[in-house]
Amino acid sequence: MSLSLTDVTLTYPDGDGRLTALDAVSLDVAAGTTTAVVGPSGSGKSSLLAVAATLVTPDAGRVVVAGVDATDLGPARRAELRRTRIGIVFQQPNLIPSLTAFEQVELMARLAGVRSRAADLLAAVGLADHAHRRPHQLSGGQRQRVNIARALAHDPAVLLVDEPTSALDHARGAEVFALLTRLSAERGAATVVVTHDRAHLDGVDRVVEVVDGRVRAGAVR
Repeated sequence: MSLSLTDVTLTYPDGDGRLTALDAVSLDVAAGTTTAVVGPSGSGKSSLLAVAATLVTPDAGRVVVAGVDATDLGPARRAELRRTRIGIVFQQPNLIPSLTAFEQVELMARLAGVRSRAADLLAAVGLADHAHRRPHQLSGGQRQRVNIARALAHDPAVLLVDEPTSALDHARGAEVFALLTRLSAERGAATVVVTHDRAHLDGVDRVVEVVDGRVRAGAVR
């Protein structure tokens, strides 16, 4: 497995007590597959993604990324793991306004210390003809495609995607989901997509529903 969460529990301070965001959650995602995580607002979906991304350390349980047990790593080692083995597609692309699509992807490769494959990645997401356009010259769907290409710039073992269709219409949302599943299979990434949108899940390998911080029984397909 490229990504494995085992009995992960995460709590946050809440007044005099603590609020449980994740309650003994386990999830395995194999290389080259896409798992969609669905559930109502406040169910724990975003917390699960943050733990998988090593952005948050759980109270209990284990997080293994590409064979590396990240559970007890310090901040510097976690940052290195994200830089080299984890790709993150945030809900908002947050592209740098002054950089072209090509430069956005190339910069991520440079930060990771790997050879730039910006042209190939932009071609893979269908933007070969838009490589030299800046964000304001791209549509919302195109900006999200640049976001995906940027997250793949360092050839991550794990790709984590947060609400990729939230700002897109139905047709563009379907295109983005199809793109994610195809690239995951082609590039061997273990992909987790957190989404509220159940309209485009037919192409994913598995759907996991999180309710009240737990994977709901019988909710995995």
